[in-house]
Amino acid sequence: MEAKQVPDALTEILRWRDCLSEMPPAATEEEAIDRITALEELTSACAAAQARETLTFDMHRKNREAEDGVPSKKQGLGVGAEIGLARKVSRHRGNALLKFSRTLLLDLPNVYSAMKGGDISEEKARTVAKESDWLPREKKHELDERMAERLAEVGVRRLGNEVRALAQKLDQQAAVDHLERCVGERSVSVRPAPGNMAYLTALLPMSQAVAAFANLKKSAQTVTATGKADGRGQNQIAADLLVERLTGQAAAAAVPTEVHLIMQDSSLFGPREESAWFPGVGPIPAQAARNVVAENEAATFIRRLYTRPEDGQLVRMDSRRREFSGLLRRMVVFRDDVCRSPWCEAPIQHADHVDAAAAGGETDWDNSSGLCAACNYLKELSGWRHKATAEALEVVTPTGHHYRTRTKPLSGPDPGCASGQDEGRGARHGPGEQDPPDQQHDRERQQLPGRQHGPEPGRDTGEAAAERTATPGDGARAVPPRADPEFSVMIPWRYIRRTSQPTTIDIGGSSVGIDIVDADERPMSPTEELLRAAIVEHRRRL
Repeated sequence: MEAKQVPDALTEILRWRDCLSEMPPAATEEEAIDRITALEELTSACAAAQARETLTFDMHRKNREAEDGVPSKKQGLGVGAEIGLARKVSRHRGNALLKFSRTLLLDLPNVYSAMKGGDISEEKARTVAKESDWLPREKKHELDERMAERLAEVGVRRLGNEVRALAQKLDQQAAVDHLERCVGERSVSVRPAPGNMAYLTALLPMSQAVAAFANLKKSAQTVTATGKADGRGQNQIAADLLVERLTGQAAAAAVPTEVHLIMQDSSLFGPREESAWFPGVGPIPAQAARNVVAENEAATFIRRLYTRPEDGQLVRMDSRRREFSGLLRRMVVFRDDVCRSPWCEAPIQHADHVDAAAAGGETDWDNSSGLCAACNYLKELSGWRHKATAEALEVVTPTGHHYRTRTKPLSGPDPGCASGQDEGRGARHGPGEQDPPDQQHDRERQQLPGRQHGPEPGRDTGEAAAERTATPGDGARAVPPRADPEFSVMIPWRYIRRTSQPTTIDIGGSSVGIDIVDADERPMSPTEELLRAAIVEHRRRL
């Protein structure tokens, strides 16, 4: 009698996936509910199987590295990142999944059994693991035994409360130590929210958080009671007060801190609706971006970035330095937006060489990657490789798996540039590279045939072109008509920074760092006059 052949597990998993994806809809309501229940139980079983395979992978890797003589402290480095790539999530999430798998299989066998059998969801299992994470292993085992009967009976929130209470009861001293460690983890973070908003989150000790919130609410009530609400509700006032107190500005709308906003000139000065972009945060509608530029009470600086007209990718810029610094580093951050590793999306901390400088890698546009610190250190581990151009990055892991991500252009193709109306802009020079002043002025004059609005090329338009004065910072101030004397258009390349600069000056008893610049007395170029006129015109329409 022939032995029964066992199908390969991976082949079976793929077959199940295909069967589920091609399964026809249920014929009745009852059958649909039964399927939903069965699929939920299957989801839990799949999550349990993933946790088991995650721990298995971790053990295989550590055993192999131990045989290879890798020190115990360095064994398993990078495993969490490989798990994240395999599950198409960030490195941070991969590390969390690895930690959860270890806790589930080694410390919470009853929770794992209930999850494997489909009795509880992965969310419930994560809740138990999180609320008992700080307990010693023997106490986790006791908690697992005592909570076994309650796992399937209660909801996620109540289960979390019961596990937390039992954990604190089992080890009072460990609970106190855990709270002290949590205080040391206080932090502030920001993440995007719908509607071009963002969540500014502060993780604080409970007493401090409650006191800060109560103070904001009380101050908001005072503003309302004194008749200074200006149509705002108390929540809106509290939000404005938070911004004003954190930044020290007189009004929430006047943002003095440097904020980068990237958008096409045809959307800034014209009617196009290509979304602008806050690097590292996300998109904002073109009209909202125009309002940010025109309505902001703080100074607005405009810097030219060069992109390929056909696809919107930033053009190259190189450096002779070993480190990515200055404008080149800023351009890398603009291009990659967040950590470039597949699915990571952490804030960029390092502008790094794809091919290491020590191995002859150039400090140039194609050999650059914006990475978080962890992903940068990770790629230096044995078996990891990065292959990159300005348009894409491919990560190769120690198991030989390849993961590729493409660089998203700053914007879509600009029809005005692609059709030849502004031919040559960005094609000759990278960021920071310019023609000599006279040639640049002539070229800009030739690039703007048939302009429909703005002052005539080469002509001075009253005070807006005649009254230009040096100001602190790296910009120059072009003063618009007297009808709106408080609004200024900042054109940074109109002034030349002096080589010799004072360290600080005293203003009102405070030491303030400044830049001294000399005026560029040449007439404004047609592009600069168009820039100034368009912003002033947009300001008038608001």
